[in-house]
Amino acid sequence: MSDNLVSIITPLHNAEEYITQTIESVLGQTYSNWELIIVDDVSSDNSVVLVEKYVAQYARVKLIRLEQNSGAAVARNAAIKVAKGRYLAFLDSDDLWLPTKLEKQLAFMQETGHPFTYTAYEKINESGRLIGKVGVPVRVNYQQLLKTCYLGCLTVMLDRTYFDDISMPLIRRRQDFGLWLRLLKKVDFAYGIRDVLGQYRVHEKSISSNKFTTSAYTWQLYRQVEQLNLLKSLYYFGQYSIRGFLRNKLPFLARWVGILR
Repeated sequence: MSDNLVSIITPLHNAEEYITQTIESVLGQTYSNWELIIVDDVSSDNSVVLVEKYVAQYARVKLIRLEQNSGAAVARNAAIKVAKGRYLAFLDSDDLWLPTKLEKQLAFMQETGHPFTYTAYEKINESGRLIGKVGVPVRVNYQQLLKTCYLGCLTVMLDRTYFDDISMPLIRRRQDFGLWLRLLKKVDFAYGIRDVLGQYRVHEKSISSNKFTTSAYTWQLYRQVEQLNLLKSLYYFGQYSIRGFLRNKLPFLARWVGILR
């Protein structure tokens, strides 16, 4: 395991419209000691062809191809298994990083010793137009995260030396949320950087665009992965629903009560 190497985990499935921009946002990082591991989950479009051009040109860009479509959890876990870096970062195939993302976040982790960090981020649409900002608290623990997942997957960075297992639960959606919860049973807090260092793309194909489906998988996470009893599951699901409504429909009120920062 290389001490200062950051292994970037990118699942890929039919993202030919965006994957080039995603890779370019990694190539444009001011911190250069990274490897980008892209795992193709049986794309049927031109995604792999685009990625292979970068693989041929840059040794730090690597491609793994799954034999059957298995979902983002399996794809991410395949990348994590071969990652060589002490640090893991996550970037989906339609999202972007700002140029100083790795530099600022890694410096923060090394200065503070925090093994689990995240940042604020922006939301953009299909064409890259800014449509919102997601602020974050300075820290969050397990119980707080159960109420609402503040953490954008594209912003999280982990120090692998603190955790025995950094594999995502094998559910089709919300697997990143499930991993964050498991890690917060090992450390007291995850810590946030309030600088915007990434851009999350919202479009019809994005997993989180269907709120009903996302809610169903959140309930599954509470009951089957976290194995919360019915009463606790209802409580945290109620918190999740109310806070999600405030963040999306009444952001001014969400900021007032501390849900958005």
